[in-house]
Amino acid sequence: MTTELVVSKDDFETRIALVEDGILTEIFIERDESTPKHGNIYKGKVTQVLPGIQASFIDIGWEKSAFLYAGDFYEIENADYDFFESESGLSEDGDVIETEKKNRKAKKGKKNHLTIDRLIKKNQEILVQIAKEPVKTKGARVTSHISLPGRFLVYMPTSSSIGISRKIKSDEEKKRLKSLVKKYRKEGTGFIIRTAAENASEIDIERDIKFLTNLWSDIYKKQADAKAPKLIFKDISLTLRVLRDFLNKKFDKIIIDDKDEYQNIIDFLSIQSPEYIDILQLYKNKNGVSLFDTYGIEKEIAKALNKKVWLKSGGYIIIDHAEALTAIDVNTGKFVGKRNFDDTILKTNLEAAKEIAFQLRLKNIGGIIVIDFIDMNKEPDKEKVYRTLEEYLKKDRVKTTINKITELGLVEMTRKRTGNSLVSMFMEHCPMCEGSGMIKSVQTICFEVLRAVSAFAKKTKARKITVTVNPGVMGKLYENEKMLNALESKIKKKINIKMQDGFYPEYFEIL
Repeated sequence: MTTELVVSKDDFETRIALVEDGILTEIFIERDESTPKHGNIYKGKVTQVLPGIQASFIDIGWEKSAFLYAGDFYEIENADYDFFESESGLSEDGDVIETEKKNRKAKKGKKNHLTIDRLIKKNQEILVQIAKEPVKTKGARVTSHISLPGRFLVYMPTSSSIGISRKIKSDEEKKRLKSLVKKYRKEGTGFIIRTAAENASEIDIERDIKFLTNLWSDIYKKQADAKAPKLIFKDISLTLRVLRDFLNKKFDKIIIDDKDEYQNIIDFLSIQSPEYIDILQLYKNKNGVSLFDTYGIEKEIAKALNKKVWLKSGGYIIIDHAEALTAIDVNTGKFVGKRNFDDTILKTNLEAAKEIAFQLRLKNIGGIIVIDFIDMNKEPDKEKVYRTLEEYLKKDRVKTTINKITELGLVEMTRKRTGNSLVSMFMEHCPMCEGSGMIKSVQTICFEVLRAVSAFAKKTKARKITVTVNPGVMGKLYENEKMLNALESKIKKKINIKMQDGFYPEYFEIL
């Protein structure tokens, strides 16, 4: 399989495409107004403490206050507060991790008695990191469990545990890496060993620990003199973050169309991974064709914004985004099968399972996801579809949790949110339908117009009433000419209908 990283940077935004075997599989976008948020560290000020939901609001200098849960709070200077590290979590690159268990019973009991109003006070200044970026109407979620990702490790200055990626299968390698981290870390600090650390040398691990601990030292010194709200640490650019998180992947080519960013990448790779410099290329736009157009990525992005996704057999899936969840519906469409009804349904569902796993990754859909597969009568068929979906989801670097197919043919699953989805990045709610995707029928609008005219007639002494409407509504009103004549007789006034091309169908004026 060929894997290429295509980086396009201009004055407006940075776009990075992960292309596998010529197919766009992931897209990352950073715009000036949103650079970068996740991973940034702020000195914030507590504006509200809410014991009822065990959370607080933190002013970090944004339009919307950030949200801090009690479980995400850790006060560095408070020696009495004993932080309990969960047994499993998620590293920066999306790998499930394993952490050491130490005094679990005692620590868990202590944590249960710590309420938000005991941990934090209004107007208190605290150091927080963006854990989840703002999504739609929700503000950012922050944590004071600071984590600083490096090439091979993630440094956690507020923890004392050592975690390791479960993607590293060898027990011997896990033991070796843990011993190296223990050898070079400062007492009382924690690390997550990333997948990229597998087979890393002792010098690589030592260098990463030294770099990250020095970085944290600089951050902590800077925040001591800062007045909230203030940005203390800004994470590296999107291009370098993606490279950092994907360097454990075997790339055949990394190509970029910006000279300055090209040099930044060379500087970064020279320190982090010199072996990748040979595959780095600067794209030269000789024929006026952009890098993304050369790879056909612009067309793929446009296709990815459609709700309907066609399957090769002729079936299709519909992806609907709601406030609370994403619903995916599977349909046979034009596919009629060759043998029998059960085989047709099974083939469609299997094809859909593969495509859904791909679309979740491409569109970066997170949160709760409900998939409505076509009803299957046979239990083996249900199991086969479930296993297929499960297998293809393993290719996703973002953590997913999937439940068995229910009696109604539904699959309930979750996918960790990692920034905005592709649809929310590129699109916004329609001002006409206000996001519902539907508007009132022309017949319904006609009746509303007639009722409004009837009410208006009681307030005026004028002999003629002029109504300006959308052309489609005007046509429908004249189709209901009997109703218009009856209304004119009732109100004893002449009704004059005018049309306006630019009018939204539901809008009308009465004069």
